[in-house]
Amino acid sequence: MTSTVDVAELVRTRVRHPEAITEAAARRGRRRELVGPSGRLMVIAADHPARGALGVGKDPLAMADRADLLARLCLALSRPGVDGVLATADIVEDLLLLGALEDKVVMGSMNRGGLAGAAFELDDRFTGYRPEDLDRLGFDAGKLLLRVDYDDPGSLTTLEATARAVDAMAERGLPVFVEPFLSRRQDGVLRNDLSAEAVTRSIAIASGLGGTSAYTWLKVPVTENPDDMARVMETSTLPAVLLGGDIDADAGGKGADAAYEKWRGALRLPTVQGLVAGRTLLYPADGDVAGAVDTAVGLL
Repeated sequence: MTSTVDVAELVRTRVRHPEAITEAAARRGRRRELVGPSGRLMVIAADHPARGALGVGKDPLAMADRADLLARLCLALSRPGVDGVLATADIVEDLLLLGALEDKVVMGSMNRGGLAGAAFELDDRFTGYRPEDLDRLGFDAGKLLLRVDYDDPGSLTTLEATARAVDAMAERGLPVFVEPFLSRRQDGVLRNDLSAEAVTRSIAIASGLGGTSAYTWLKVPVTENPDDMARVMETSTLPAVLLGGDIDADAGGKGADAAYEKWRGALRLPTVQGLVAGRTLLYPADGDVAGAVDTAVGLL
């Protein structure tokens, strides 16, 4: 994809006028409704780089080209039916300076300390947006990742920090999207368990965190067997969105088609209110970002 983002201008602004970022955030005005007129929520995710997860398919550094990533995001955000973006501060601020977030939902990514492949991956510290940042900037929601490995004590640290973040967001009346997994290491690599039982348990754990669940949403994967989703989603009455997840690098376009089919069925469930997807839509096998985004919007 050919970039149309003027990186030099972004850098000049950051060097000479860093206050322009706060000014751009202020120009967004009042928070918009999280769920728009469609009654559904469609958000493009781009918080992977801050965890060192830059790979897409067989390219381990696909998301490392910031100009290219921003161009893809701007295109995705311009498509009808796209409500907003999920990202860390650096990406959100670039998009603000590019004027791409007017009347869009901004969901700030909160814990990115569990770096991909690190020995401390499950001790997932809150190194991104804080609740007070999201409130001060007038953003719409936060998102946090909760991976639990019953064999790793670091999971307890993350659980406690997650509960306190849920409390802090609720105090400010801000929605927080909790993305829960039961995870385990296999040959030194951390893998998320997408079996029906594991996803069910992760939803039960996430739903009970904090002093109130009034502002808690769930961000959940589709199970290995999509037919299990109806039973799995009976675990909680909290509103939920589906996460995009990765696709089979060897399957090409067929991998994306399979992802769309999984989403289609799960989006019919009563607690499922929308979709938050990133690499599947931003880096489709055929390079057609607009087409991939429009297809996902059509599922809603």
